[in-house]
Amino acid sequence: METKKTGTTTVGIKARDGVVLAADTQASLDHMVETLNIRKIVPITDRIAITTAGSVGDVQALARMLEAEARYYQFTWNRPMSTKAMANLLSNILNENKWFPYLVQIIIGGYVEEPTLANLDPMGGLIFDEYTATGSGSPFAIAVLEDGFKKGMSVEEAKELAIRAVKTAGKRDVYTGSRKVQVVVITKDGMKEEFVEFKE
Repeated sequence: METKKTGTTTVGIKARDGVVLAADTQASLDHMVETLNIRKIVPITDRIAITTAGSVGDVQALARMLEAEARYYQFTWNRPMSTKAMANLLSNILNENKWFPYLVQIIIGGYVEEPTLANLDPMGGLIFDEYTATGSGSPFAIAVLEDGFKKGMSVEEAKELAIRAVKTAGKRDVYTGSRKVQVVVITKDGMKEEFVEFKE
């Protein structure tokens, strides 16, 4: 079976007072752009979201699973599941399926008890970090993050840096869209989504 090349760029930054997730909005399949308006950041609860890189169907299945687990946890314990707990749950799910893996790279970010950011690979490897990037454009994005990140930066500063990282990746990675960036900001007040468009 012939493999088709796909790609994306997603980034996450842990700020002083929240978490910023950003992604391009282009869906590509080999040399074709399928759409310029896909959401690659998926809310799981009102305080936790994941970014999607890899197989769309696999990410959608995992998102449904996590949403159900979060609802069950809330119902059972009468409190929301923390971002750290959800990241560990997702790590276990991915690791249990490593012989027939979910083909995904996921960033999970949220603010339940505190700002939390983590990166997961298809085998369930879990890293909690200050900033991270996934997808075909991640080598370009991580260089921008590495240069611009400051510990304790504000949400607004983190948002500007995240947008710049995705935009830069879009200029150099042919599979990453360069026209629009989806941005999700999660603070103690909740989750906000916006789209930033660039003129060609």
